[in-house]
Amino acid sequence: MPETTTSPRIQLELKVERPRLHKVMLVNDDFTPREFVVLVLKAEFRMDEGQAGRVMMTAHQRGVCVVAVFTKEIAEAKATNATDLARKKGYPLLFTTEPEE
Repeated sequence: MPETTTSPRIQLELKVERPRLHKVMLVNDDFTPREFVVLVLKAEFRMDEGQAGRVMMTAHQRGVCVVAVFTKEIAEAKATNATDLARKKGYPLLFTTEPEE
């Protein structure tokens, strides 16, 4: 009778890590009109008037405010788009990103 060799079954356990999230931060400045900040928040971050107003005021009072949390690529794209909108209008409004703890 022919000899049968069986190799041990190896089960690979794949651990899927969730992508690290990044915060989009709104940095306050003393030059960009509040109405324009609200407009950018509504346009780029799909906020309603009330949400955008609260985020803008929080940044105004504290100097910086978390706008939203996304994967790194999306956070960076949104921060860049929002900052570029302001630059096109001549405002120094700045959005940055940082890893979420």
